[in-house]
Amino acid sequence: MKPDTRNAYARRVDAVLARLQQAIAVGDDLPGLDALAAVAHLSPFHFHRVWRALTGEPLGGTVARLRLARALQLLGDAEAGVAEVALAVGYDTPQALARAMRERLDASPSELRDDPARRAALLARLGRPTRAVGDPLPLQVEVVSLEPFEVVALRNRGAFADLDQAYGALFEWAAGAGVVESIIGLHGIPWGDHRDLPAETLEFDCAIRLDGERAAEPETPLRRETLAGGLFARLRHVGPYEGLEDAVDGLLADWLPGSGHVLRDAPIRYDFLDDPETVPAPLLRADILVPLVG
Repeated sequence: MKPDTRNAYARRVDAVLARLQQAIAVGDDLPGLDALAAVAHLSPFHFHRVWRALTGEPLGGTVARLRLARALQLLGDAEAGVAEVALAVGYDTPQALARAMRERLDASPSELRDDPARRAALLARLGRPTRAVGDPLPLQVEVVSLEPFEVVALRNRGAFADLDQAYGALFEWAAGAGVVESIIGLHGIPWGDHRDLPAETLEFDCAIRLDGERAAEPETPLRRETLAGGLFARLRHVGPYEGLEDAVDGLLADWLPGSGHVLRDAPIRYDFLDDPETVPAPLLRADILVPLVG
């Protein structure tokens, strides 16, 4: 990434951090998604994913980190009580602040109040995102133009590790319709990040592409839909499919800023090239397709 481009994205991150810090410092409500995306000059559609890629932490993690940093600052005031500090930085109770400090900092508010050196060291640690914008990764990304195509899809709600059940249902339908031999592609659209969301809220569209004659209409909850074409950044991922999100982070943080391209408001797609039941996890291949304006 060119230095000027790296600096531009670092300034975007800093601008969002400053906006969040300002709200926490004065006790205001936190800015909404659209407002933060506008500060970062990023699309609201992709803001959460791009933020995680650029900073190494989800937006909720950033807010929690900044709240703890502000609490450490306030604990340096001998006249401020723990309950007062907790409410000032957005915790409902002093117990909630104490629990967060023990989980993240391995210390209680009272311990940190009495230890300025440790408080200063923790403040330095909490002061920046976990990932420096622009840290290079060896990526081989190509920009491709793809045509739209029709698939039969099933939305899975549950753990990422259980997607095989949804794909199994699609194969069962294809077998019953007599078109299992016509399957020419396995595709997936993540509607959330399995690293950050609880399994019960995670949604993922599983899809199969057929070649040849149109099969019988699938019954609900299966559906036909068209996966959009257009311009995409394509990155080949090799390894366990659970690592796809980490690879997306690398593409968004290390390739996109210096590419001259802009994200399009459309979902990221995975094209799965191997079957986890027959190919060892370290050898699994999938293409990550990130939509671009073009």
